[in-house]
Amino acid sequence: MIRSRKVGLMNRLVQLGILAYVVGWVFIWEKGYQEIDSVVSSVTIKVKGVTVTNTSTLGPRVWDVADYVIPPQEENTVFIMTNMIMTLNQTQGSCPELPDNKTVCKSEEDCHAGYVGTHSNGVQTGNCIKYNGSIKTCEIYAWCPVEDDTNVPRPAFLKDAENFTILVKNNIWYPKFNFAKRNILPSINSTYLKGCIYDAQTDPFCPIFRIQKIMEAAGQNFQEMAVEGGIMGLQIKWNCDLDKAASLCVPRYSFRRLDDKNSKYTVSPGYNFRFAKYYRDTSGLEARTLIKAYGIRFDVIVFGKAGKFDIIPTMINIGSGLALLGVATVLCDIIVLYFMKRRHFYREKKYKYVEDYELGGNSTYGTQP
Repeated sequence: MIRSRKVGLMNRLVQLGILAYVVGWVFIWEKGYQEIDSVVSSVTIKVKGVTVTNTSTLGPRVWDVADYVIPPQEENTVFIMTNMIMTLNQTQGSCPELPDNKTVCKSEEDCHAGYVGTHSNGVQTGNCIKYNGSIKTCEIYAWCPVEDDTNVPRPAFLKDAENFTILVKNNIWYPKFNFAKRNILPSINSTYLKGCIYDAQTDPFCPIFRIQKIMEAAGQNFQEMAVEGGIMGLQIKWNCDLDKAASLCVPRYSFRRLDDKNSKYTVSPGYNFRFAKYYRDTSGLEARTLIKAYGIRFDVIVFGKAGKFDIIPTMINIGSGLALLGVATVLCDIIVLYFMKRRHFYREKKYKYVEDYELGGNSTYGTQP
């Protein structure tokens, strides 16, 4: 009798565990009574900020949004130039190639007309000419003078870009529920929008972000990252319970660096690309200014889900829970009959063995016809 009580108690404990899982995890935590939909999103980004530089090459110069946001519009992304290598007044002609193990020469025999290497700035003419007082390189036909990107400026050219701000406008839609919203909440007016800056504690719903605060929230140093560039993720999470008031469906912001920040273990660290500005001089000769731009690309990543009560997932999960309760008895039988020390005793009590008696050859049953 005592052993039977133990088995009964074990069975009830397993059933209570399954019931707690179904009610606590499936229905309360995971909201198994709801239909789920994934977010559909669109994002537009605007950058604000002005800075001034004064160099021996360019002199004093003001930089605004049209100068450092390249290109002006991208999908869910904005690139802000923070550093650059500028090669002024390039024209097409012949000039010496940058020296490396494939371009340094001693005579014309080391140069091959028409040769274009993987990292060449132009097409070799076959001549070997002076690069400087002690080095000769193969002559090329290219945009001259060629760019020399050996030394990246330190500190970053636009080091004050950490004070620039980014306005993120995000519209979301849950098509299953025909529910739409945007991150500029109804409670935000134009006066507040003009003066607010996002802060996780004081202004968690302000859609304007100062670059310096984004870096700090992601655990990064802007001045270090600005030299060679990088990629930052601005994440917007929309998790909405549509059984509650729509005003409780609000965005949550987080930030992280997406590229490898450790330049010691990266062959090509940071983020950069080249572009050129073309013009003609007074004589009509075409020229250009080549810019190798280093900067930070901000990727806005929107994700989330919404749930709303629906009878179909509710009934499916209730049915699954009832089926699991039936498993409790089978599980207890397996434990008792195969793993416990007294398994032979329980087997004798659970199963009743009936002996077969061999029937005699002359025995008959029923009535004779």
